[in-house]
Amino acid sequence: MSFVENISTVEAVLFAYGEPIPVKLLSEATGIEAESLDRIITLLNDRYDESHSALQVLRLGDSYQLATRKEYAPAVKKVFDTGKNSVLSSAAMETLAVIAYNQPVTKSFVDTVRGVDSAAVLARLIEKELVEEAERLEVPGRPIAYRTTRNFLRCFGISSVDDLPPLSEMNKEYPLLSDQQG
Repeated sequence: MSFVENISTVEAVLFAYGEPIPVKLLSEATGIEAESLDRIITLLNDRYDESHSALQVLRLGDSYQLATRKEYAPAVKKVFDTGKNSVLSSAAMETLAVIAYNQPVTKSFVDTVRGVDSAAVLARLIEKELVEEAERLEVPGRPIAYRTTRNFLRCFGISSVDDLPPLSEMNKEYPLLSDQQG
């Protein structure tokens, strides 16, 4: 791999990882020696500076993270705040109902009930702070079990999940749920 390809590879991994990535993991993922990563990060930041990019690579202890520059924080924050207050899609409402009525549940349980992959919808519900990690199950693979949050209760105007309408009422509006209940 050429040096330019190495820079692009590091940039792609930093972008995809999305959070601080330890130097050791970055080195293993890219096949680039840890000592060379400092030089690549410097060149990547130089490229961002020269093009007046909104991006930069931060060194955080023994990790690197691709991030936006501080001066763009107000605009970025505004987008995230707007996203948290947006209306839930029917897929999100369906996923939320499956979790609320069966919690704590794993992603694979939600996928089975819905019949489709729920990863993106689940991530959005976590981002909106309607769902959170409850625990890791003590089974092979240690999957995460999810539950609703206090914010869920607040948003839906209930004090506990016991205040949810009975499933018999929900089944009239959402027939998918009746197919999954015994």
